[in-house]
Amino acid sequence: MKDFKTQTVQIMELRTTDLCDAHPKKVRVADPIGFKDYGGKSLFNGIIQTLKCFEDNSFVRKALESDGTGKVLVVDGGGSMRCALLGDMLGDLAVKNKWNGIIIYGCIRDSVAMAKLPVGVKALNVIPLKSNKRNEGQENIDVHFAGVTFTPGQFVYTDEDGIIVSPEALTL
Repeated sequence: MKDFKTQTVQIMELRTTDLCDAHPKKVRVADPIGFKDYGGKSLFNGIIQTLKCFEDNSFVRKALESDGTGKVLVVDGGGSMRCALLGDMLGDLAVKNKWNGIIIYGCIRDSVAMAKLPVGVKALNVIPLKSNKRNEGQENIDVHFAGVTFTPGQFVYTDEDGIIVSPEALTL
């Protein structure tokens, strides 16, 4: 497992369009499969930390309980539309522990409360049903969705125009 505590990245006003123009050979662009912004910030970026879990958000809570400074949690929820992997209580935890953002390949709930939190949240949709709690999942592994592989320790940039990934921190 990689040690992410030694790396930091400062969230900056880095637009995905500008980064694609400036670094066309370095970025991988996620397919536009319907991610929507649900958090109080639509522009966010950081070092990727990953989870893979299906209809069980136990590992999401565990990750968000840790220091998220400079990081974006990328959760491969298998695209499930049957329950939420993130809600307002976990959103509050993300803010408390300084996460830059969360990308959920699945659903969230408590969307009105989430929109008021100063954290970036992208997900496919909303559903009021909470997830199971079986403590099942995997952490800090490569996850693949939207035509992109998200590798722990690499960098993700997101805004209203989409999601891009780079093996290194990008600047303009």
